[in-house]
Amino acid sequence: MIIKEIIDILEQWAPLSYQESYDNGGLLVGNPIAEVSSALITLDCTEEVIQEAIDTKCQLVIAHHPIIFSGLKKLTGKNYVERTIIKAIKNDIAIYAIHTNLDNVSSGVNHMMAEKLGLKNGRVLSPKKNILRKLVTYIPTDHYEAVRMAIFEAGAGHIGNYSHCGFSVLGSGSFKGNEHSNPSLGKANELMNVEEQRFETIFPDYLEAKVIRSLKESHPYEEVAYDIYTIENEHTQVGSGLIGELENEMELADFLNLVKSQFNIKTLKYTHVNRKVRKIALCGGSGSFLRFQASSSGADAYLSSDFKYHEWFDAEGHLSYIDLGHYESEQFTKELIFNYLRKKALSLQSQISKVNTNPVNYL
Repeated sequence: MIIKEIIDILEQWAPLSYQESYDNGGLLVGNPIAEVSSALITLDCTEEVIQEAIDTKCQLVIAHHPIIFSGLKKLTGKNYVERTIIKAIKNDIAIYAIHTNLDNVSSGVNHMMAEKLGLKNGRVLSPKKNILRKLVTYIPTDHYEAVRMAIFEAGAGHIGNYSHCGFSVLGSGSFKGNEHSNPSLGKANELMNVEEQRFETIFPDYLEAKVIRSLKESHPYEEVAYDIYTIENEHTQVGSGLIGELENEMELADFLNLVKSQFNIKTLKYTHVNRKVRKIALCGGSGSFLRFQASSSGADAYLSSDFKYHEWFDAEGHLSYIDLGHYESEQFTKELIFNYLRKKALSLQSQISKVNTNPVNYL
């Protein structure tokens, strides 16, 4: 496979447009048309991981965290970032990062955490806005069904657990082509009035080119009339964090032990809450920015990492903040990516890195 084909498969799952504005996901090193046969999957890309890729003959490293996060002005090997990039380039190893876009899809990092804890009825804690578009177009009645279905097949019309969502109203459209036109209905220089359906549907912004292409290819008119609107509606399947429920209420101490067991850790930081817990909010990685959403959601506990000292006071006894560590919260992301690629990229040999990239140690 070429790298671009692998990227397309990954971004069908976690579109790059879903990443946060500060992020730097995507292909960071390498030629998108280069052939690869094997990929190494890791949480972080380090010098040791690149050496592992060399030793195992992997031409592509797929990492969760981008090795290049802020701008690089020089490559002199003065720090681990520059040394890692130099080593990858010298050995013709490509590096791709799938970061906050994978955090923000409902089947991504937070879903994996929720599965480990056995949470039910999971939903996005803080859905994204301004990533949906509305298409309005006008279709002659005889072609309405074919054009509508082509638009749906391109990915439009999904709202939550429903597909093929659209609205239409019957009306009359008019047009008159000039001498250079080749109308499918009527003749050049002839005013036409045609019974048409005004059709509306929505789609995520990253699908715009595909949706418009399907509209134009399926529509009978030489010139297709359509409008695209940006809408502020929340995309309920895309956003930060997750909230779900345990099968049964638990004492906080029992839930903490469940977290330690499922995430294979010995130490947790937490605030106490004087009640049993059942409704759990969580966010992989640095999630303290969602602590107020977790509180307003009615969660009994909020599981994430990288809380600053003064942020712990914001729990105010309403819920328990639980910090299990950044690496620890995202450790299963490697498994998540591996399982996805195994199903979708049959000709690609992928393997999970054996390097423990966690820079934090506990005594």
